[in-house]
Amino acid sequence: MRHVPVEQIFLWISILLIISLGASKLSGKIGIPALLLFLGIGMLAGSAGFGGIYFNNPYIAQLIGVAALIFILFSGAINTNWNNVKKVYLSGTSLSTIGVFVTALLVSVFVYYLLNLSFIESLLLGAIVSSTDAAAVFSVLRSNKTNIDENLQTVIELESASNDPMAVLFTISLIRILTVANTTYLDLLQIIFTQISIGLILGWIMGSISPWIINKIKLEQDGLYSVLVISLVLFTYSITTTMNGNGFLAVYLTGLLMGRVRFNHKKKLIHFSDSITWLMQIAMFLVLGLLVFPSQLVGVIWIDIIIAFFLIIVARPISVFISLMFSQFNMREKLMISWVGLRGAVPIILATFPLIADVPNAKGIFNLVFFIVITSVLIQGTLISFMAHILKLKK
Repeated sequence: MRHVPVEQIFLWISILLIISLGASKLSGKIGIPALLLFLGIGMLAGSAGFGGIYFNNPYIAQLIGVAALIFILFSGAINTNWNNVKKVYLSGTSLSTIGVFVTALLVSVFVYYLLNLSFIESLLLGAIVSSTDAAAVFSVLRSNKTNIDENLQTVIELESASNDPMAVLFTISLIRILTVANTTYLDLLQIIFTQISIGLILGWIMGSISPWIINKIKLEQDGLYSVLVISLVLFTYSITTTMNGNGFLAVYLTGLLMGRVRFNHKKKLIHFSDSITWLMQIAMFLVLGLLVFPSQLVGVIWIDIIIAFFLIIVARPISVFISLMFSQFNMREKLMISWVGLRGAVPIILATFPLIADVPNAKGIFNLVFFIVITSVLIQGTLISFMAHILKLKK
């Protein structure tokens, strides 16, 4: 392996970050979501692009992606208005559980009859793309300034931030079926119950004691409180995962509970959390862009387009209308929630799990997922403001 000088690595990192910052400013003017531009920059910097950077390490991509997702979920949760959440938490919970299951099932059945995959492999693909993405939704909704009703925006953001754990559970469970012999469905139910239970318990514990720790500890420098928060968030995820719980669920619940109470330096720590989230978000999309080889996408574009449009036009709306059958939202609001079902980095990160586990057809699944994400962000993300106007939901 060729040795790359450390200064050259830092040079490339700085150049890519500067270009990404410029792209974020440009995205608002041309109407293309910044996240898509970050992906594009990563692809252009890769071995098949102008940069010539060869990167083919799913493990590192997954490591960066998981770290980014941890802070994206925490930042989104701690910034959530608890009073608004109380009004829509039943709808949000329904979307993040029933909605994820229905989406995964519909996509898997469609893919099973369209492609030469086993039903479990098809279900794995459906599970990977079943959740909406917090990074994509938060970024697009807040940057586009769609000005939709506060309850409507809250339930969309709540769903996107809370449905990732369910998608992770489905993905890991299906990979276990494909890689571990004699795994029964009873085993999977036990795993899912354990993951959710431990995630909720440790998330509640860490969300309750973290503000107390911040208030009681007396650090010499104010800047050290930011380091303390990073440590608490990473500890919450890692200890929960080590105990076979769902770390993403624990981190999200920790952020929600911390957002409800006062603690020292809260405003400054929230601003710092936002900055870290943006840095991690940019890094995540750049690395995921580097991981993709565009030449491998060309051969299956028509299949990708068919699956992507089925997800956007059929699976997502059906899952939303089933999940919100007894909610207070009207037809137009449900259509808007359906349209803002953006896929983003989370499905791509989850698609690295089969690669690392050597699941059959893992590379093909990864390429399909990547194109589905691009299609979702490009079409749905670009037209969110337009759809809000058409549905007469702008304030």
